[in-house]
Amino acid sequence: MDRSNLNSQLEHLQSKYVGTGHADTSKFEWGVNQARDTYASYIGHYPMLAYFAVAENESIARVKFNITEKMLQPCGPPPERRE
Repeated sequence: MDRSNLNSQLEHLQSKYVGTGHADTSKFEWGVNQARDTYASYIGHYPMLAYFAVAENESIARVKFNITEKMLQPCGPPPERRE
């Protein structure tokens, strides 16, 4: 009974949060989720943005824009699917 409850909770988490993955998650999808989560964290933490802006000698808005652009395809174009 505990096992079915655990599986039920895991399925609920996977449906609620995309980044938790599932059995069919590919290596590419996992990498994209991880990269997007990281970039979202950078944008959400102002001191981190300020640090990057100083390090790159850019404005904070420019750094935020560049990171947002990277979120479109953080790991490059998706690989071709084999079916």
